[in-house]
Amino acid sequence: MNVSAPATQKLTLVQAVTDGLRTMMRERDEMIIMGEDIGVNGGVFRATDGLMEEFGEQRVIDTPISESGIVGTAIGMAVNGLLPVVEMQFLGFIYPAFEQIMTHATRIRMRTNGHFTVPLVIRAPYGAGIRAPEIHSDSVEALFSHMPGIKVVCPATPYDAKGLLIASIEDPDPVLFLESMRSYRAFREDVPVEKYTVEIGKGKRVMEGDDVTVIAWGAMVPVAVQAAENMKDQGVHCDVLDLRTLYPLDKDMIAESVQKTGSAVIVHEAQATNGLGTEIIALIQDTSFLYLKAPIERVTGFDVPVPFYALEQHYLPTVERVMKAIEKTVNF
Repeated sequence: MNVSAPATQKLTLVQAVTDGLRTMMRERDEMIIMGEDIGVNGGVFRATDGLMEEFGEQRVIDTPISESGIVGTAIGMAVNGLLPVVEMQFLGFIYPAFEQIMTHATRIRMRTNGHFTVPLVIRAPYGAGIRAPEIHSDSVEALFSHMPGIKVVCPATPYDAKGLLIASIEDPDPVLFLESMRSYRAFREDVPVEKYTVEIGKGKRVMEGDDVTVIAWGAMVPVAVQAAENMKDQGVHCDVLDLRTLYPLDKDMIAESVQKTGSAVIVHEAQATNGLGTEIIALIQDTSFLYLKAPIERVTGFDVPVPFYALEQHYLPTVERVMKAIEKTVNF
């Protein structure tokens, strides 16, 4: 019997986000979307374009400019049986809502001995590379990875974006869903038309290799892949890992890869000090220290706020910087 392949469509990452939202809005009548300019205008990046027309202003809600108010209201909705998905226009705008997330959203399950949960998704475009003004380009995933009670998800591809978003909406606990702005329209790939999920907490191997493990997420995955491709000319074959979920980390995948290669390079655009790379290094030390052949290298942003346009590209990790770190590791 012939089984036809599932229907797919070529989508960018931001289109995959829209498709994931639309899929769940059609399935779950209790789902609400909220945020600044997400209704009539379809959001700054048009991630919610067309949803108000289809589902109405009672379910796709333009809010005042009050991040704390948006998240606080959504927490109340979630506790009372709704499925809110809220949009921060930029991750750097989330700071006024930090207290609501840390003090309430992440603690209600524990505070009520499991009687109440907060099925809340907070979508947040993040990262540099699009020449945005100050605060718009922050990459502060580490702040939330130190917050028990919330999951932090960061897809690098359109396929993962739709699957992880649907999984996040169905999760009974709060999820911070990070969307790389520079990846929004960078490329297209086949994305199933039907509903599907990608498991939260599971990374994926993007390239297979035995010489060095290269770990990245979000916008840094294509940078890591290109560096690894270039290193093939030098006879170096990299095991490239896309974490996909930043909290909880896929500890087994990281340990298995490092124990195979004996070395690691971590790539992230956030500042180096107390960035998530530091935790990954500690994880490798805990699980794989005796397998290491060389010190672990990090390629990161610098310990400064994301600079203005003229210097933005100097701040971001580049393919050349990643290649130098790989060379240093394998030649140790």
